[in-house]
Amino acid sequence: MTHEYIGTKIVTAWPQQKEGKPGYGVKYSDGYTSWSPKEQFEESYLDIGHVSGKPAFLQRLIGEKAQLDSNFKKLDAFISGDAFAALDFDQKDLMREQLELMQCLSDCLGKRILFAEANAA
Repeated sequence: MTHEYIGTKIVTAWPQQKEGKPGYGVKYSDGYTSWSPKEQFEESYLDIGHVSGKPAFLQRLIGEKAQLDSNFKKLDAFISGDAFAALDFDQKDLMREQLELMQCLSDCLGKRILFAEANAA
């Protein structure tokens, strides 16, 4: 039986064309390199800046916050859209609560990142 998986990893990437098609060269933590088409790469990865010199746990925190913030923006946009109005009251209420909790978690992660960066110096 097959299952679906969500991957979470930090890669190093740079814009690179292949056979005239836009994409990215990708280097994985084990040194393996490959190429990925632009659309698929940008659908799968969020840019978290230059973190390679930071401790691994801090890289993961920065990545976790980036993923959370991306999901927050998507939910916020949905709540502001027309499809939200068609939902029942309980679903709307739960989505608003989820958005509020996501903001609290994002704030907490931001504080942890600032604390870790200040203590790493």
